[in-house]
Amino acid sequence: MMVRQVKVSNFTEVKGIVSAAAKCCNEVGVHDMKGSIADAKSILGMMSLDYSRPVKIVCEDERDLNRVVNAMKQ
Repeated sequence: MMVRQVKVSNFTEVKGIVSAAAKCCNEVGVHDMKGSIADAKSILGMMSLDYSRPVKIVCEDERDLNRVVNAMKQ
């Protein structure tokens, strides 16, 4: 299980996460600090999270995790 903590600053970064996660073969989850978990492939699920503090992106595959994290920077 691979975990990376990131700070999401705007909706464009959320869309980048969803877009990159949709291309991953493995499941990608996003956990906020309040304990809510969303499927990173679901824009609706992602909109329900609290981004006032960093979130954790969780994935089984390191390449998929890196793809999602790097998509935030574009």
